[in-house]
Formats: sequence, C-alpha cells, structure tokens
Amino acid sequence: MLLFVGGPLDGRVEIREARHGAPLPTITHVHLHEGPKVVHRYDLRPLAEGAGVYHLRPRVRTVQDEPAVD
Repeated sequence: MLLFVGGPLDGRVEIREARHGAPLPTITHVHLHEGPKVVHRYDLRPLAEGAGVYHLRPRVRTVQDEPAVD
C-alpha cells in the first residue's frame, strides 16, 4: 500500500500488487491544462514491508521562476 502526501495527489492511496515489483523511488506527476504544465515529484519513504509514503518534493526555485527585472 502506498500513500501520497502533499500536492495534487494528496490523500491518494494505491494498492500495488507484488507482481509489479518494488515501487519506484520517485514518481513524477504532470498536470496538463490550458496554462503551462505543472510538474510535481514525489519521493518514496518506506514504512514497513509492503507499505510506503510518497511525500511531495519541495519545489526548487530556478532562474526561470524568478520575475524579470527591467
């Protein structure tokens, strides 16, 4: 069982069959809409055998995010 904390997937629970293998250490969620695409990354923190929590990765500001200065 996997739980998502934060961002657009907050509260989502995913039951993952063992046959699908181990969960990925990072999941990328891309939201496409009429505006620019929004990307969120979730990092896995294992809890116990067969359970883990994906926490929203904090946003890293880039030069592209900074407002233009005239």
